[in-house]
Amino acid sequence: MAILEVEHICKSFNRTEVLRDISFSLEKGQAVSIIGSSGSGKTTLLRCLNFLERPDQGVIKVGGETLFDSADPSTQLETAIRKKRLHFGLVFQSFNLFPQYTALENVMLAKELLASEQPEYKARKKEIHEEIHAQAEELLLQMGLSNRMGSYPHQLSGGQQQRVAIARALALAPDILCFDEPTSALDPELTGEVLRVIKELADKKTTMIIVTHEMAFARDVADHTIFMDDGLIVEQGDPVQVFESPKEERTKQFLSRFTQG
Repeated sequence: MAILEVEHICKSFNRTEVLRDISFSLEKGQAVSIIGSSGSGKTTLLRCLNFLERPDQGVIKVGGETLFDSADPSTQLETAIRKKRLHFGLVFQSFNLFPQYTALENVMLAKELLASEQPEYKARKKEIHEEIHAQAEELLLQMGLSNRMGSYPHQLSGGQQQRVAIARALALAPDILCFDEPTSALDPELTGEVLRVIKELADKKTTMIIVTHEMAFARDVADHTIFMDDGLIVEQGDPVQVFESPKEERTKQFLSRFTQG
C-alpha cells in the first residue's frame, strides 16, 4: 500500500489556478523528484501536503489514513493541523534556523516542545531531555556536523545550516521528508555537500519528495520523477524514461534547456 496518496488536488489564489487536478502516489522508501519551471506549482504542492496551505479540492492520505478530504469537513479542523504536519518533514529553500539557538538546540527544539505536552513529561523530564539530546547529536553526526553542534547559525556556512535543517526535519521521524529546492540558496561550491546528504538518505530508503532544479540529481537519485507545468502534472514515470525519452512535448521543451550547448 502506498504511504502517500494524493488525489485530484486543486488550489487557487484569487482567480489564479496554481494546482490543477494533481494526483500521484508514493511508496514507502521511495524518492520522488518533482521538476518544472518556476511558477509551475511545485512549492504550492509541498505546502498543501504540509498543511501550510489548504487545498480547494482533493484528498490527501498517509498510510491509508485520510488527512484531508475537501468533501469531509471533519478532516479540515484547524485544531488537527499540527498533528497532521508531523507526517511530513519539510526542508525549505531558506534554512529557517532560530538564530538564538545552537545547531544542537535547533534540532532538539521541536521534539522537546512536543514532549513537554505529554502527561509523563514532568516525572521523566531529565530522562526525556537526555534521550532527545542523544538523538539530536546522532543526527548531526550523520550530517557530518559533529564538531559544529555548539555553533550558532551565523557561525555556519549555508551548506552547514541546510544540513542542520535536514537534521531538524528528521528529528520528528516523519513518514515523508520533503525538500523544497534545498540548494537554491547555496553557492555552487556548497551545493554538493547538501546533495550528498540527500543521496545518502535516498540510499537508506528514506521516503522523500524532492523539488529541485538540479536535473542530474533528480534523474540519478529518484525512483520516480514528476514534471509539472502550469499547475499540472504533465508527465511522470521512471526518471530515465522521463529524462531521456519524454513522451510529452512540454517535457521535451523544458529538458532541452539543460542539454543545449
